[in-house]
Amino acid sequence: MEEEQVRAIKIIVFGVISWGVAFILTRRIFSSYSFSFSNRLLSTAHATIAVTLATLSVQDLSCPVCPLASKPSTKQMDVMAFSLSYMIYDLICCHFDQVFSIDNAVHHFVSILGFIAGLAYQKSGSEIVATLWVAEISSPFFHLREILKEIGYKDTKLNLAADVSIHISSFCVI
Repeated sequence: MEEEQVRAIKIIVFGVISWGVAFILTRRIFSSYSFSFSNRLLSTAHATIAVTLATLSVQDLSCPVCPLASKPSTKQMDVMAFSLSYMIYDLICCHFDQVFSIDNAVHHFVSILGFIAGLAYQKSGSEIVATLWVAEISSPFFHLREILKEIGYKDTKLNLAADVSIHISSFCVI
């Protein structure tokens, strides 16, 4: 097994454990709020960190998905391993929620398979990281909107700003 793959496995194992511990701590700190509230806080953290790391892993800003079908850089492998650890944690976490969503489970399963394929075959690092960036860019605003509703800011200007931010971030990707 190559050094990069061993590094990725360490990031994945450490990440799954860290996400689990962070969730337990978040549930204790925000015990008066729902299970979903705590999970959304971590989802927001993941999305923010993942988009930042994905942006920092771009090798050529004039062509963010270049080189095509190439071996991922170390930074790209780290981004994929980090997000894979989150997807594994979140798939497990979703089974403990009162409402199980099959579409969410399929989303996580497909994402997990994509990250594993990229890490195992060491192909298409730029494309996988770019896809992650596109998929996660609006997530913090989406989760913020739901968090604001739960803490009593539904139908406020702040909640409207979160709604508008979702659409702006989605529009910027197009």
